[in-house]
Amino acid sequence: MADIANKYAENVAGKFYVDNQCIDCDLCRETAPANFMRSDDGGYSYVFKQATTPEEEALCLEAMAGCPVEAIGNNGEG
Repeated sequence: MADIANKYAENVAGKFYVDNQCIDCDLCRETAPANFMRSDDGGYSYVFKQATTPEEEALCLEAMAGCPVEAIGNNGEG
C-alpha cells in the first residue's frame, strides 16, 4: 500500500500520488496518460495532473489497482 509520507515531491497536490515504491513499469502511464508522467531523471512515475473527470478518476483507480508494487495512493491531500 502506498505511503503518503514517502510520496515523490513531483506529485501535484490532490488525491492521487505515487510513492517511492515505484519500479517504473509504465502501467500507470499507459492506463492514465493524462494523469501520470515519468521522471526521466529519477526513473519513476508521478501524478502531474489530478483526475478532473469521472473518466480520469476511473482510469487512475484502474492504474492504482493494477500497480504491481502498490505505489499509487488515493488518500492524498489537496
